[in-house]
Amino acid sequence: MPDLHATRAAMRVGHTSASAQMDASIAAAQSPACRHVFLKTMFDEARLGAGAPRLQYTPLAGLAVSVKDLFNIAGQTTAAGSTVLANAPAALQDCPAVARLKAAGGVVVGRTNMVEFAFSGVGVNPHFGTPANAAANPPGMANVPRIPGGSSSGAAVSVAAGAALVGLGSDTGGSIRIPAALNGIVGFKSTARLVPTDGALPLSTTMDTVCALTRSVRDAILVHEILAARVVTKSAAPLASYRLAVVKNLFLDGLDATVAAAWQRTLARLRAAGAHIEEIDLRELDELPTIQATGGFSPAEAFAWHHAMMQNHAAQYDPRVLARIQGGSKMSAREYIELTNARRSWIARMEAALQRFDAVLSPTVPIVAPPIADVAPGTERDAAFFKVNGQLLRNTSVVNMLDGCAISLPCHTAGELPVGLMVWAGALHDDTVLNIAAQIEGLLYK
Repeated sequence: MPDLHATRAAMRVGHTSASAQMDASIAAAQSPACRHVFLKTMFDEARLGAGAPRLQYTPLAGLAVSVKDLFNIAGQTTAAGSTVLANAPAALQDCPAVARLKAAGGVVVGRTNMVEFAFSGVGVNPHFGTPANAAANPPGMANVPRIPGGSSSGAAVSVAAGAALVGLGSDTGGSIRIPAALNGIVGFKSTARLVPTDGALPLSTTMDTVCALTRSVRDAILVHEILAARVVTKSAAPLASYRLAVVKNLFLDGLDATVAAAWQRTLARLRAAGAHIEEIDLRELDELPTIQATGGFSPAEAFAWHHAMMQNHAAQYDPRVLARIQGGSKMSAREYIELTNARRSWIARMEAALQRFDAVLSPTVPIVAPPIADVAPGTERDAAFFKVNGQLLRNTSVVNMLDGCAISLPCHTAGELPVGLMVWAGALHDDTVLNIAAQIEGLLYK
């Protein structure tokens, strides 16, 4: 499926137009592949917007963008995949992320489904249905609806299914990278402070990152530049010029057969291309269970935001989300302050341990997408759901705790379920991570 850059190039030589591309995006959005993807569509407005002549000179050129139901759009209610907020007042203005995409020529085709209040990596929503993974049934495999990953579930499927070139989403513990990996697309989580979170309903004010899903690394670079209002310093340096690490502990535990095969094949290909990859033990990772023993930032900060609303509307919440939010009530102010201080110290020690390297490579998630039926709403499947949720968040959440940046790009081959490769580093190493990912993408998809 053509990425944003290829589509713009085709438009420049007259092979297609923004209006034709918007018609194709809307057709994809209305197809069975996008069932449960959109909570609100804006097709009429999108058709009109795509035809605006001025947009052809903008970076996004009048092409389709989807917006996770977490972000304010002027005149619309932001419900975050819930029914609790269905009647909340409409937003008075676009949030900065939406405003920047629109100013860059993006045309919003609809608001996408998500995990209620963004509190899960699985992608299940009991209120509005769960979008089926758009890429998880290669030819020759049984057509089993599989999870999309979350919490930016609809955003990922909208991009993977062709309904949007860009899917605006968020990443608190992996909510961009997990669905990117499972749907076989690209998800870049920037350093959190680079993109404003104003006008986005919070899960964890400490961890939340506003970012996007795309079809290629070069698209991810462009969209990051738009969202962060900055220019990425690009480099054509070969992969061999970078020092790369592979962390043996935690990140490689319990890989399923498909992920393990794709991972080993990818490392072999990178090494054959001259990449310098050193395997290391990162003992600082062993401290995380102790540091987060009182529950971590997300439950506590979510509980503070939801406390008043839960008193009157608890029955309207997804029970699994409600249980996780209520878990935040157990953290005391002392424990929260201790967690904040422990994180700061841990980040310093992690950065010291990794200072010899430009970036780290790991599988984005250790498993391929399981069937939706295995984790669908129902108490009899809660144990399976929480096990899968823990597996999906394990690798990605380390980067959030580090206040770092990371990108997931596909590393599977045709006929395999999608697998993601994560390239990551500490805070403000975004440009290095993006340049390395661009080199890797070029090697994997020659």
